[in-house]
Amino acid sequence: MAAGGLVWPRVVLFGDSITQGSFENGGWGAAIANRLARKCDVLNRGLSGYNTKWALTVLPKIITQPTDQDTIAAVVVFFGANDSALKDVNPVQHIPLAEYAENLKHIIQYLKSIGICEEKVVMIAPPPLDESAWEKACIAKGNKLDRCNSVTKEYTQACVKVATECGTDVLDLWTLMQIENQDYSSYLLDGLHLSEKGSRFLETHLWPLLEKRTASLPMIFPYWRDIDHLNCQASLLL
Repeated sequence: MAAGGLVWPRVVLFGDSITQGSFENGGWGAAIANRLARKCDVLNRGLSGYNTKWALTVLPKIITQPTDQDTIAAVVVFFGANDSALKDVNPVQHIPLAEYAENLKHIIQYLKSIGICEEKVVMIAPPPLDESAWEKACIAKGNKLDRCNSVTKEYTQACVKVATECGTDVLDLWTLMQIENQDYSSYLLDGLHLSEKGSRFLETHLWPLLEKRTASLPMIFPYWRDIDHLNCQASLLL
């Protein structure tokens, strides 16, 4: 126990807008936090619009060297939806494929350098893109279609390759959502971001990976029926 009180273990969600919005009603991050209530804190560190270059730059400000009392149970790294933007249409967010892969490697290397081993890292590849729906969203903002599902596939493959080489678990969302050519449009709110159904899909597949990293964590403070009501301090201040 730290001087100021009990320090809870943490699961950190580090990604772009798909992560930032994950605590909204029906969001996948909120569902994970609900599953882990009383075991650890789930921190939303999603940065809307960010690519891996910007993410790598700010990462040391977001996840710092854990202290003896601090426990990082898992870090979820979820980037690629912005990196894969088309260079000729959206050069601001676009990151070349090779650089994207190197940035992911550097993110993992940084986490390892501060004591967060690869076994605690879960990579998520970006979801597929519904080009028709996303084009409508782009046009509504006065822009042209700036992403392509076939390009997103290339970034997914790069993410999976990096995870395999670095020894982390990876959730290939792009492939999972298109198994047997299923219609994945209902998983997406606007062609790019997840709908509630898409969030449930992601949470269902992510939870087993996080569960094995958090299963050994005890419930923080005893179940209320186990408290000695005649001497609560003996139960609560062990």
